[in-house]
Amino acid sequence: MSPQEIINALSEVRYPGTGKNIVESGMLEDDIRISGFAVSFSLIFPKDNDPFRKSLMKAAEAAIKTFVEPNAQVTIHEKFLKENMSVGKDKEQPLRGAKIIAISSGKGGVGKSTVACNLAIALANKGYHVGLLDADIHGPSQPKMFHVEDYRPEAENVGGRDLICPAENYGVKLLSIGFFTNPGQAIVWRGGMASNAIKQLINDGNWGELDYFLIDLPPGTSDIHLTIVQTLQLSGAIVVTTPQPVALIDARKGIDMFRNEKINVPVLGIIENMAWFTPAELPNNRYYIFGQDGGKQLAEEMEVPLLGQIPLVQSIREGGDNGLPIAIQAGHPAAAYYEQIASVL
Repeated sequence: MSPQEIINALSEVRYPGTGKNIVESGMLEDDIRISGFAVSFSLIFPKDNDPFRKSLMKAAEAAIKTFVEPNAQVTIHEKFLKENMSVGKDKEQPLRGAKIIAISSGKGGVGKSTVACNLAIALANKGYHVGLLDADIHGPSQPKMFHVEDYRPEAENVGGRDLICPAENYGVKLLSIGFFTNPGQAIVWRGGMASNAIKQLINDGNWGELDYFLIDLPPGTSDIHLTIVQTLQLSGAIVVTTPQPVALIDARKGIDMFRNEKINVPVLGIIENMAWFTPAELPNNRYYIFGQDGGKQLAEEMEVPLLGQIPLVQSIREGGDNGLPIAIQAGHPAAAYYEQIASVL
C-alpha cells in the first residue's frame, strides 16, 4: 500500500454535507501512516456532532478495503474544525486580487497552449503582473515555449511557509508539472494524483502579487477542471477552437461545461485560432484551410463574445517551438492579434 493509493481510494468517498469527495473537501488530514497491512489517518469533520461522522468513517474504511487492500487494518482518527472554518474552503483564497482566467479547449491540437503563452506575454507587455499555470498534466508545453525547460523549482521560506519559486521569463511567472519530470517522460497518473499536484502548484506557489493569473487547462473536460473550479474563484474562461466542425463540436461542450450550474464560470469569449492562412508571398490572399468563420458562428450561436480570430502563421509556430513566442516581438503583425485580445480582458 502507498499513501497515494489511500488518497485515490478516499477520493471515491463523498461527504453528504457538500456532495464533494472527502479529499477535495479538505477533510483528509496529511497524516497517513502505513505499516504492513495497518493504515491510519485522520478525517476532519465540521463539528463534533456531525450527523454523517459514523457513516463516513465506515465508507472510508470500505473504500480502502475495496480499492487498495481487502485485508487492510484501518484506523481512523477524528478531528474537528474550529467554528470559524468550514469544510471544502481554504483558510485564505489563493491569488486574492488577481483576475483568474482559464484558457480551455474542447479538443487538443487547436493551439490552446500557444494562445495562453502569447496572451500572458501580451498582458505582461502592458505592464501587468502576470502568472501562468500549466495545468495540462499529461502534455505540459509551456516550459518549452518560455525557453525554461531546464528550470527546476526550489522552495523559499516566505512567512514561515516553504513556497515553490516559479520560473520567470518575458515578464511572466510560470509553474508547470513539466519542471518536475524528465523531458520525454510520460506522466501516468490517476485523477486524484493530478488534482493534488495542481492544487499544490496553486496554493504553494510563490506567486506574489498578481494582476492576472492564466491557467492553461488540459483539453476536454476532466478532474483537473473540477479541481481548478473548486480551488479558485475563476473570473472567467476563454475557449479556443479552430473553425473546423470537429473542433466546434467539442468547443460547444466546453462552453456548456462552464455554464453548468455546478460550475457556473462566466465564458469571457471564444478565440478562433488558425482562422485562415496567408502566404508571405501573397499577403492579400486568405485560404480557409479549416473552414471559414466557424468560431465566429459558434460565438453567435452560444451568445458569447468573439475575442479574436488568429490566422495560421508560420512565425507563431516557430516562436513557440524555439522558446521565442511571437508576443515578445513588439510591432510584429502576428503579435498584434494577441495584443488586441489582451486589451479587452
